[in-house]
Amino acid sequence: MIAFLTLELHIEAAQSIKDRRQVVRSLKDRLRTSFNVSVAELDAAELWNRATIGVVSVSSSRDYLDGLMKNVERAATRIANNHGADVADSFVEYF
Repeated sequence: MIAFLTLELHIEAAQSIKDRRQVVRSLKDRLRTSFNVSVAELDAAELWNRATIGVVSVSSSRDYLDGLMKNVERAATRIANNHGADVADSFVEYF
């Protein structure tokens, strides 16, 4: 099974692309380190106050992936809030 979590971020505190990049980089690094998942930015950096992040993990157990993605989503919300951003939307797909 493959779990794919998409996070749509709204970055209120960002006043420039540099601010946006700092929030996105911090979120990606913390999620990778804490959960051993693959994380990537999915959209172009055209808008300085929005970002889309993808998180992927592979396991033989869907229950494990479901719990993992819920924990990743909670952590991402906490990390984003600490950096002046909000998770505006999130959804998980399983393949």
